[in-house]
Amino acid sequence: MKPDCLDTLSLSASHTLLNSKHAGSNGWWLEVARRGTPWVESSGKGRCKVTFFWRDPHGSEFTSAYQRVWININCLTDHHQSSPPQSLQRLNGTDVWYWQIELKSDWRGSYSFIPSEESQPFTTQADDAFGQMFAVRSWWRSNFANASHDLLNPTRSWTGAKGHALSGVSLPDAPAQPAWRDYDSYGTSSGRCVPAPPAKLQRFSWNSARLGNQRDVWIYTTGDGVELSSRPLAILLDGQFWSQKMPLWEPLLQQTAQGNLPQAVYVLIEVIDSQHRSQELTCNPEFWLAVQQELLPEVAKLAPHSDNAAKTVVAGQSFGGLSSLYAGLNWPQRFGCVLSQSGSFWWPRRDMLQLEEIPEDACWLPKQIEKGLGRESALRIFMQAGRHERLIHRVNDNLAVMLGDSRHSLQYQVVEGGHDALCWRGGLLDGLQALWADEFTSPSYFLAGADDGKA
Repeated sequence: MKPDCLDTLSLSASHTLLNSKHAGSNGWWLEVARRGTPWVESSGKGRCKVTFFWRDPHGSEFTSAYQRVWININCLTDHHQSSPPQSLQRLNGTDVWYWQIELKSDWRGSYSFIPSEESQPFTTQADDAFGQMFAVRSWWRSNFANASHDLLNPTRSWTGAKGHALSGVSLPDAPAQPAWRDYDSYGTSSGRCVPAPPAKLQRFSWNSARLGNQRDVWIYTTGDGVELSSRPLAILLDGQFWSQKMPLWEPLLQQTAQGNLPQAVYVLIEVIDSQHRSQELTCNPEFWLAVQQELLPEVAKLAPHSDNAAKTVVAGQSFGGLSSLYAGLNWPQRFGCVLSQSGSFWWPRRDMLQLEEIPEDACWLPKQIEKGLGRESALRIFMQAGRHERLIHRVNDNLAVMLGDSRHSLQYQVVEGGHDALCWRGGLLDGLQALWADEFTSPSYFLAGADDGKA
């Protein structure tokens, strides 16, 4: 659900609200809640002023111990930016905390509030840019246990990858995500972890001899009205997120019923934990050999599907996006379609953005492509990056130019957002639809939502 920009007659609605003599009264908060938060007002020229509100449960500064309410907005106020953490401002004498920012009208992102009794602002002793970024990252993580979603936001909240509650907002011109409308508005069937027929969900434990570990795998089929052995296959990394925290089942089924996606088999692979994720999804051949030699034969028994590479998608985000392209480039005879979102193509040097010169060991996978990896294959590649992901946007832009000059077919989309599942969920469905289409058009390196690559 997108908040409409307040009309031009109400352009100063937030200013009027915050200067009201009734600010903080029950009636005042009812007005805030009636419109839902955050408030979005048109600033003209394709921009919107966004006002976030938080109600102090303990009252004004005279009765409450809260000294700050940190606002964590994906890639705007978090560790992805060089600025220190931002706090909402208290409206003196009231229980009202607020914070305002101006954004492009097609922005989409997630956020949370972190109330704190600490009066001191964030400080760090780090003396270099990377050390400062790492300190901010560690600071945010240490405070996530106290994070809460926005209780006045009318859309469904969810639990993020770091384990804290999040709310989302999509400004009026953000790309449509119709398949997620029921989820956002608490539709009765959306958000559930067990889908309805004709879909079928199976969950089993994959005990890998090659990797020496065990994990959950979800197999989801969206119909049996076609020859089972002809159904396309999609392998989704970070399966625990897409199965449990933001379930894909209903959006996939809806898109299938509407004819936007074929009846297919989806395999969602758990990453176990962050340590295994960092080891297995960073260009690790053992992981993908285990998938091919151990996992997929078991999947074929439970859910028959096509082994045609042209019908097989590998999809992932962040390290998963890196890993998906790595799989396609190294085993094009098995994985012919790649869906990479916010791919961490900087790996293994996260600090490269803070350095004057790009280190020799940065961007390992793009350098392998420069040396000829995948030169003889012709993959379909759908890539997406957020404009506010400073490092990831930069390396994805560079990679898109490189891939655009190859035999591969590429669609590259830059969205007005960050390193954010709220953006990924729409791009994931768009990417599946594009990759499984009869024609995969690749008119240029940059598609809708992209420009010259400059933030």
